[in-house]
Amino acid sequence: MSMFSRRNAALVEPEQTLPGRTERPFAVADRHKILDAPVITDEAPAGLEVAIFGLGCFWGAEEIYWQVPGVWSTSVGYAGGTTPNPTYDEVCSGRTNHTEAVRVVFDPSVVSYADLVKTFFEVHDPTQGFRQGNDVGTQYRSAIYYTTPEQEQTARELTAVYGAELERRRLGSVTTEIRPASETPYYYAEDAHQQYLAKNPFGYRCHANTGVKFPA
Repeated sequence: MSMFSRRNAALVEPEQTLPGRTERPFAVADRHKILDAPVITDEAPAGLEVAIFGLGCFWGAEEIYWQVPGVWSTSVGYAGGTTPNPTYDEVCSGRTNHTEAVRVVFDPSVVSYADLVKTFFEVHDPTQGFRQGNDVGTQYRSAIYYTTPEQEQTARELTAVYGAELERRRLGSVTTEIRPASETPYYYAEDAHQQYLAKNPFGYRCHANTGVKFPA
């Protein structure tokens, strides 16, 4: 993880992004190392939903979400960009416009989307723009990619609530990008990044946050 990157502090125009490729250039393991569920879940099983978040370095983000009761599977990948089937190095170059994202497949009868969004806000700093702590670049921006109209409504309402609380405490304004997941595909990251902290328990975790719990 390029934790001290200073490469890309602004999105590039779509026509200037890298061309990418038509197929994923690497294999991804079939099973989740912690949850023993499929890692690649393009179609969520009946009764489950998908949530996609960008909250900085995706290693620590995935670890947080696979521990949430009701989460069936997680993966890390690239969302919100232009380049098809990018690689990690391409995303880190700042020329794909992707975020490092975590894709969460969850059971809404056990954990609500609202609770996943509240966790999202509590475990990173949504005021930092194109960075999280020492990690600087457009791939580290705060983002919510909703998959249903109901998710959009919840995401926007909770963003307004948390943003008001941060501004009340003079901690800055929320910069979280909120977009439909359908605008750009989610691309799975390389297998080495999937459940990285299960494979490397002493690996890097970036948990820059405001220290502010979500208001009751």
